[in-house]
Amino acid sequence: MLALFAKNPHAADPEQHREYTRYLAQQMAPMIHALMLVAMLGYAAAATAGALLGSSPVPLAMRLAPILPLLLVAAATRRVQQPRMLSVLTLSCVLLLEIGINLNGIGRAPGQPWIMPGLLLPVTSSVIWLETWDFGIAMALCALGPLPMLLLRTDGMHLVQYLVYMAIAVSLAAVLRAFMARTLFEQFRLERQLREKANTDDLTGLLQRNRFLELARLALCDICRQQKPVCMLFLDADHFKQLNDDHGHAAGDAALVALAETLRAQTRQTDLIGRIGGEEFALLLPGLDLRQASQRAEQLRLAVHSIPRPDGMLTVSIGIAECSHPAEAVESLLARADQAMRRAKRNGRDRIVSA
Repeated sequence: MLALFAKNPHAADPEQHREYTRYLAQQMAPMIHALMLVAMLGYAAAATAGALLGSSPVPLAMRLAPILPLLLVAAATRRVQQPRMLSVLTLSCVLLLEIGINLNGIGRAPGQPWIMPGLLLPVTSSVIWLETWDFGIAMALCALGPLPMLLLRTDGMHLVQYLVYMAIAVSLAAVLRAFMARTLFEQFRLERQLREKANTDDLTGLLQRNRFLELARLALCDICRQQKPVCMLFLDADHFKQLNDDHGHAAGDAALVALAETLRAQTRQTDLIGRIGGEEFALLLPGLDLRQASQRAEQLRLAVHSIPRPDGMLTVSIGIAECSHPAEAVESLLARADQAMRRAKRNGRDRIVSA
């Protein structure tokens, strides 16, 4: 059973694990902040009630001392986006609460309810931990936190009772966390599938126009900051309407799928590929100047010749545009490549024209 709880559903894919952890941090940060505020108010109320209802050698001001750092930690969680730092802040909150539990336990008789917050903490915090390591540290802090006062002030029977109750609390926390982790991961997976479906073309699996332009815009800004060359290729399958009219849309779809696979096989990992229209495709080539992009375009043009179609071989017309200045918008770069492609069409198709 413990092995089942420890199993991480996203551990097989490191990149997916990082994305899921970032997703968890975004989803859980508001809850973590709210729980910290509740814990701070609850602790203040418990310390004040303890001062009113019982005697303690520890002054109330000292028992309330953890509240200020708790408030600072809670405030920091509103600004933190990095998952690991969020985990560290949450662990700091647990540590401060455990210090407060010990301060409230000084001078108390065995069996008094000062220990109850220590037993509740594992369960109440079980669902907010982002990874296995922070959950493990948190449970260790919860279990070991009250022990100093218990060992000093409690007889053996009360210590055994505490250990039994804490074991139950930690086990329940593990069950709750395992359930919540699987629920959140399934939600993350479904949301990711929806995003991918919205951002990619169903037929070819390439980026859709809007997503391509969005990523190309970001890439173009980054490339221009680095003062590197970048070119845009605009491809259009020749005589594609005739292929659809003469041989049906199934033949046209098969040609588009084969063309997309060829483009993927001929491009680098840093290149962006998108399906811009029906039979129109665009490629952003970071780091390539006009001469290098022309060589790449020629390789693509020749590679497409290997794609058969019922009435011969598939050909493409390609337009190339190099980014002319750092402030040029991606829409302008794409439009110039489109115009160059149209000139290639007018000049006889199956050729490359530069803007």
